[in-house]
Formats: sequence, C-alpha cells, structure tokens
Amino acid sequence: MSTPSSSSPSAQFSDTQTQLSATLRALAARLPESLTVRELMQACGEQGLLLFCCILTFPFLLPVSVPGVSTVFGALIVLIGVGVTFNRVPWLPRKLLEKKLARASLQPALEKGADVFTKVDRLSKPRLLVLTHGASTNRFNGFMLFVAGVLLMAPFGLIPFSNTLPALAALFFAIGILQRDGYAILAGHGMTLGTIGYFGALIFGAVQGGRGLASLIGR
Repeated sequence: MSTPSSSSPSAQFSDTQTQLSATLRALAARLPESLTVRELMQACGEQGLLLFCCILTFPFLLPVSVPGVSTVFGALIVLIGVGVTFNRVPWLPRKLLEKKLARASLQPALEKGADVFTKVDRLSKPRLLVLTHGASTNRFNGFMLFVAGVLLMAPFGLIPFSNTLPALAALFFAIGILQRDGYAILAGHGMTLGTIGYFGALIFGAVQGGRGLASLIGR
C-alpha cells in the first residue's frame, strides 16, 4: 500500500482474497525492533487502511492496554473513518506517521490479533449485504467508524472496558467493511451503543458523586 499523498486519491474498499490472520502473522514475524506508524501502514499490504485500522484496535483487546496510545490510535481511526466516509485516502499528520512503535509492544498485539482473526476468517463472509453495499451505506459505515475512533479517544483510559468497547466497535466496523459482512456491521453498532451507554453511566455517576460530595461539604 502506498503512503497517503496530499492529493488524496480515491480509495477503493474491495473484498479481500487473503486471510487476515495470515497477513498479521507474516507481519508480526518480520517486525524490526522499532518502526514508525508510516512503516506499519506500508507493511499492511494490499488490504490497506481497513486492515491497518484493525491493527490499531489490537492493543486494546489485550488484558492490559498499551499505555499512552489510545489518543494516537483513536485519532488514526478517526482519520481512516473520514477516508472511508468520503472514499478518499485520508490525510494523516506527519507527527502521527512518524511516531515510533516498539516491537516488544506491537508484536504481542499482532499475534493476539492473528489468533482473533483465525476465528474471524472462519466466520466472516459477505452477507446481509444491505448493510455493506452502496455508496450511501459505505459513507454511513465510515461515519460510524469515525464515531468509534472518537469514543476511543475519550479520557477514560484507566477505567475498565473504556478502551475495549470502542476498540471492538471500530474492529467490527473495519471487518464488516473489509469483508462485506453485515453481521459485523451490526456488532459494531451494538458496541457503539454499548460504549455510549457505558460512558453515559460513568458521567452520570461522576456528576452524582460530585453533588453528594458538595452536599457533604456544605453541611
């Protein structure tokens, strides 16, 4: 896959013919000690931005999230979502593209992702095409991927599941678009609604706790 250029050429999100699990295992096996986000994107190969989007979610599927990356990876997912929405290769900031990623942190995430996609490759296929085909449908799915990236950037990183839920939403949307799998798209919508509900409950609890504390202080 070529590096995105300033001209933002049209992007075609076609059905993949290569198993995602095989692509990820090959990528994990040849990782250098460190690489930049740009180099990781280039290594994604023909499956392109959507596979890269999947990779960005993997650190948040581990029992302990890799610290300090939710904002950066969330921002990249947001930009990929914009690209899918407008069917254009998105502009990515040089600062994000040149961010260094350590092999020690990235390789376990890729291997975990390959294990996940071994099951995905067995289960995911083109189906429920009304949710995956057509320009308007693709724009809406891209917008929902954008929303998932925004939720991943929310400042709740130390709270359990606050990164996992939006990461799963983004992962399902990326799989659904890449594999033309309407069931995955439905799962993405479910995870997005679950994330919004969870964040709403956290905010409500914080507000109620603040009011309770204020009332105690006022006595």
